[in-house]
Amino acid sequence: MAHTDVEAHTEGHANGHLKGHDYHVVNPSPWPILGSVSALVLTAGAVVWMHGGSAAFMALGGLGILLTMVGWWRDVIREGHQGFHSQVVVLGLRYGMILFIASEVMFFAAWFWAFFDASLFPGEAINFQRTEVTGGLWPPKGIETLDPWHLPLLNTLILLTSATTLTWAHHALIENDRDGLKWGLWCTVGLGALFTLVQAYEYMHAHFDFAGNIYGATFFMATGFHGFHVIVGTVFLAVCLLRAYRGDFTPERHFGFEAGAWYWHFVDVVWVFLFAFIYVWGSIGGSAH
Repeated sequence: MAHTDVEAHTEGHANGHLKGHDYHVVNPSPWPILGSVSALVLTAGAVVWMHGGSAAFMALGGLGILLTMVGWWRDVIREGHQGFHSQVVVLGLRYGMILFIASEVMFFAAWFWAFFDASLFPGEAINFQRTEVTGGLWPPKGIETLDPWHLPLLNTLILLTSATTLTWAHHALIENDRDGLKWGLWCTVGLGALFTLVQAYEYMHAHFDFAGNIYGATFFMATGFHGFHVIVGTVFLAVCLLRAYRGDFTPERHFGFEAGAWYWHFVDVVWVFLFAFIYVWGSIGGSAH
């Protein structure tokens, strides 16, 4: 390398205009430490609240996590607009989203495992609970299950329809059909909100409680956490809808939309298993309300 080339190379590195790799080294950020502290405050506050204390610390931790998500994801979007998201960076984002969904699969596998363990060996589970619900049967004696062919079936149709409207939006984006993208997202967000309302109505009319019996505990933990994921996914896609109006997505670069679509389809698939096993199979032999 000539002497002038060495000087230019050194000067470029000093001024930050020359980068010898495809990775993006982010600037110092407050969000990792703020998110960690907020998660600790949320968890400790939840323990205090469950033991009869104030919910203030739990609420404070939740607000900190929300602030972290808004600020951190805003910075990621800005980095993308500034051209820092090379193909290598986007590949890393894809791997990160895939690993996150894989961790969610393990999360729901734990709740399915708890349900199957209690349902396949009801005598041990019910005797361990030491409640008034006895009989060694599943559903336990005295439990009036929800009719799977009523509201649960309706919610299944709602989520499956939302998957088709989201696919419509995705294909519209690839074809650079901005109106189709917006309408598809509007329909998906609306169907997600409708699912949440139907599930809330179902919970209010359930004839069993979360506490006091293993059936209610496993049912509400599995379906309730899925409902929480539906709310998160609905917010995720609502943000994608806002970004679509801002013109952020292009047919070539739209990973933020793809990540939301992956998450939503994961939620759809989990619900199909919940409906098949917890609602349909789990209600066989019981009295349905």
